[in-house]
Amino acid sequence: MSKYNLVPKSVPRVNTPHRKINTKLPVPESLEILELLQRTEPRSMQGQPPLIWHTGEGCTIRDPWGNAWLDWSSGVLITNVGHGHPKVREALRELVDRPLLTTYVFPHEGRARLDRELQKMSPDPENYRAFLLTTGSEAVENALKLARTYAARKHGPNKCMVVSFKNGFHGRTLGSQLAGGMDKQKEWIHGEGATFVQVPFPDGYKNEDVSFDRFLSSLAQLGVEPADVAVVIAETYQGVGPDFMPNEYAQQLASFCAEHDIVLAMDEVQAGFGRTGTMFGYEQYGIKPDLIICGKGISSSLPLSAVIGRSDIMDLYPAGSMTSTHSGSPLPVAAALASIEVIREENLLDHVKKMEPVLLNGLKKIQAKHPEVLGCVHGRGLVAGIQVVKAGTKEPDGPLALAINERCFQKGLIMFAPVGIGGECIKISPPLVITEDAILDGLQALEEAVDEVMAER
Repeated sequence: MSKYNLVPKSVPRVNTPHRKINTKLPVPESLEILELLQRTEPRSMQGQPPLIWHTGEGCTIRDPWGNAWLDWSSGVLITNVGHGHPKVREALRELVDRPLLTTYVFPHEGRARLDRELQKMSPDPENYRAFLLTTGSEAVENALKLARTYAARKHGPNKCMVVSFKNGFHGRTLGSQLAGGMDKQKEWIHGEGATFVQVPFPDGYKNEDVSFDRFLSSLAQLGVEPADVAVVIAETYQGVGPDFMPNEYAQQLASFCAEHDIVLAMDEVQAGFGRTGTMFGYEQYGIKPDLIICGKGISSSLPLSAVIGRSDIMDLYPAGSMTSTHSGSPLPVAAALASIEVIREENLLDHVKKMEPVLLNGLKKIQAKHPEVLGCVHGRGLVAGIQVVKAGTKEPDGPLALAINERCFQKGLIMFAPVGIGGECIKISPPLVITEDAILDGLQALEEAVDEVMAER
C-alpha cells in the first residue's frame, strides 16, 4: 500500500512560474493507473508521491491532466543536466535512427569514447581504466570483487575483510547490502556477512565523534586487524543525510589505506557528475581513490554505471571473464557522452557552486523557524537534506517528515519519499540546471508546507 493518501482531495490551486496544480490530488483519473500498479507489482515498488509522470523537461514534471511540479528529486539523482535535455535526446535519436541498439561487448565507437572520458576524469588518466556496467549495485558488486581479488592474490586469503560505514547504502543486491550499513535491510541475509563490518560514519550529528581515532578504535573493538582488510568502501556522502566526512578524516582514511595496501573504493553513485560542484565529490576531500563507483547521474537518463580504477586492479581478470550483457550498451553510452558534454558546455560545475548558498541558506532559514523538529540541515552543491526529529531529541520522526513531503507534493514541489534510518530525511536534489528563481520558488513551497503541518499538530 502507498504511504500517501490515495483518496482524492481538493487542494489550494497553485500557479507560479514553476508549479501548477489545477485538480484534486491525487488526480481522480490517475487512480486507475495507480491501482493497476498495485495489482501487478510487488508492494516494494509503491511508496512514492502519487502522481503520474507524463513529460519531463528541465526541472519540471508534468502529468497528463495539466499539473506541473518543480522537481527536487532528479528522479533519484539521475537527471543532472535536467529532464529531456535536447542534446541527450538528439544523441539517442541519432542511434535509434542509425540504428544501433545493442552490442554486448563487441566494440563500438561510443564505448571507446566514454571510457576515455572517464579515464581522463580519474586521478591518474594513464594508469586508470573504466568498466561500464548497468546499475549502481552492479558496479558496487564488481568493485568488491576486484578489490578482494587484488588483496587475495597479492597478500593471501586472510586479507579479505570489507570495511564500510553504518547507515551507508550501496545497493540492494547481496554483496552491496552486506556492505551497506542499514541492519533492517539485512534481515534476509543469514551467515554470509562474516567478512563484512561497519564502523560509525563521522557525520557530526548522529555520530558526534568525527575523529579518525574512532575509526581505528571501532576496528579494534570488532577484532579486525588492518592487515586483514581488503577494501574500505564509503559513499562520498551518505545518502541518508546527505552526510559528508570532514576533509581531514577522509585524508587520514586514504593514508591508512595506502599504508596497509587496502583498496579505497569511493561510491560516487549519488555524488558523481557535478552534484556537489566538482565532477566527482571525492575531489573535495583531496584524496585519490583506488576505485571509483559511478551510476545515476552519469547519463542523466538511461541505465548506466561504471567502475573506474587503477589498472593493476582492473586488469586482474582475463579477456571475456568479467563482462556484463549490457556493458557499455550504445544508447546509455550516447546519453552519457551528451550529458558530460552539457555539464562542460553549460558550466554546470560553476553554476552548482553559485546555487549552493541559495539553497542551503534558504533551508537553514526554514530550520531556524522550527529547530525543535528540524534537527539539522546538511548539504553541499545541489544535494541537501533536513533531518526531521521528535521534538527536542535526535530520534527520527518519519511520520512528520512524510507529512511535510506530502504537503509539498500538494503544492507542486516533488521530492522522492523521505529517506534515512527512520524515514526522517527530507532529501533535496534538483537537476543541476535549476535556476535561482526556481530554488527560491521551491523554498517558498517547502516553508509553507512545514509551517502548515506544524500548525496542524
